[in-house]
Amino acid sequence: MRKALAHLKKSDPVMRAIIERIGPCRMRMGRPEFHSLAEAIVYQQLNGKAAVTIFKRFAALAGEPLTPEGILKLSDEQMRSAGLSKQKSAYLKDLAAKTAAGQLDFVRLPELPDHEVIEHLTQVKGIGVWTAQMFLMFTLNRENVLPTGDFGIRMAMYKHYFEVKKAKAQIAKKSSKAKAKSAAAKKKQSPKIKISLPSPEQMEKIAKRWEPYRTVACWYLWQSLDTKTL
Repeated sequence: MRKALAHLKKSDPVMRAIIERIGPCRMRMGRPEFHSLAEAIVYQQLNGKAAVTIFKRFAALAGEPLTPEGILKLSDEQMRSAGLSKQKSAYLKDLAAKTAAGQLDFVRLPELPDHEVIEHLTQVKGIGVWTAQMFLMFTLNRENVLPTGDFGIRMAMYKHYFEVKKAKAQIAKKSSKAKAKSAAAKKKQSPKIKISLPSPEQMEKIAKRWEPYRTVACWYLWQSLDTKTL
């Protein structure tokens, strides 16, 4: 981790300021197993407290750690009683069925390159590229992942790499016209600025300087927005 932080601080002054403000990196890693992926599905699109409550109810029924057999034995009614939606229950059953049938092999995952892990995991209903990338980052401990579709990362990049530049440009523009403005005009509210989040191409360009530690940089970006990470 020291090597990663030294590289990020040296290669990017913006990231250096973020790291110095946040402090030590405290990424928590899960184990590359069925339980971790099933838990990720339960947590999808839920806030922290609600997700924890539902997961505890579900685990009490299926058994902990979660296993394909434990999930497949549950009825739809039991899964609903834990607070799981019909759609999410279907995702968990599909994950369990594919794992039990050998279509999903967790033993092989640590040996596969990132793109093959994503292909392997996204064969399951409800697991998209984002969930697969989170599994890469926080379970397989892959250090160079950049989830370009993550809203938090896009917002943090906008805040630290685009908004600051726009603000400086606006200040310079206002300063040059300040003498021409009347007192009444100064009291008028400034028009709202439309936020245009960076594209995947713009994100890749910014993150190029972070390689091969883009995962660590992303953790700091999430922390900079006070966004809870996995």
